[in-house]
Amino acid sequence: MDGSFDSILTLRSPLTFRSRTRAAHRAAALIASLALAATAVPATGADLMEIEAKIPLGNVAGRIDHMAFDPAHRRLFVAELGNDSVGVLDLSANKVVHRISGLKNPQGVGYVPELGMLLVASAGDGTVRLFRDPDFAPAGRVDLGEDADNIRVDPAAKRVYVGYGSGGLALIDPAAARKTGEVALPAHPESFQLDRKSKRIYVNLPDAHAIAVVDPDGKHVTRWPMRAGGENFPMTLREDAQQVVVAFRRPARLGIFAMADGAQIADSESCGDADDVFHDARRGRVYVSCGDGYLDVFETQGWRRVAHVRTVAGARTALFVPEIDRLLLAVRASGREPAAIWVFRPGG
Repeated sequence: MDGSFDSILTLRSPLTFRSRTRAAHRAAALIASLALAATAVPATGADLMEIEAKIPLGNVAGRIDHMAFDPAHRRLFVAELGNDSVGVLDLSANKVVHRISGLKNPQGVGYVPELGMLLVASAGDGTVRLFRDPDFAPAGRVDLGEDADNIRVDPAAKRVYVGYGSGGLALIDPAAARKTGEVALPAHPESFQLDRKSKRIYVNLPDAHAIAVVDPDGKHVTRWPMRAGGENFPMTLREDAQQVVVAFRRPARLGIFAMADGAQIADSESCGDADDVFHDARRGRVYVSCGDGYLDVFETQGWRRVAHVRTVAGARTALFVPEIDRLLLAVRASGREPAAIWVFRPGG
């Protein structure tokens, strides 16, 4: 017996024509149900987040921190913290085109397109250094004192915010290359985000187990205690839904809070040692990159994790760029594998 569908219907048995017909109908129904089930299977991680390219960074050692993007020239700026440098990548050619050396543990980078200005915040000497296009010549320096970290560019206000020290956001005028003010905070700021509608700033303060909400005047700061977890480092905003999305490291969970008052809306299990989280408004998804070697994809409708994609241990910093619809993951050198930027193309 060859096991084919036809052979099942022609078995030498006392089946009547009616029973053979019923058997055929049952077999056809089974095949149809299996086909339907196959089409209903949720997309795999590879379907939702596919590796498109791996761009080598060259002889870059140690930890890699945050990144920034220049949409006009499709350039990526990479804070190579452990290498005391910033790499400049051309994403059209998928290669490194420049490297700024001689920095002291660069952590944050920000680019101001109108000025052709790159800002680099360094933890090692507490400075923000400015470099101007096209050759990235030094264009100024702002001394903040210690642990200069994340950078956010506010194009509407024509200023840059930098988290630093034991509790502060510095306001920098990039055109004048000088500090123009600061916001005092009760602890060192990690990720912070600017809400374009309300002009408020939401700041993760893991050492204070809280999120700080800074009013537009920069003087009034509200604190939301974080009872959902500890080590709230990365953050993103869902401005359309007026939600703050935070990834906790302890325990490893994703928390969603109302922008208005900090009320918790939902939470979900997440990958561990999270360092970046991004909202993909087009697809209604959130992406979390984690140092435990995974990239998680969540649906914002119901906050269900739909993909848990294996990457590399220690690859925890990333950047989602809506202008090119790609997620860029920084992968440090390990063993025989050189440091690289992995380019993921979201599916669906």
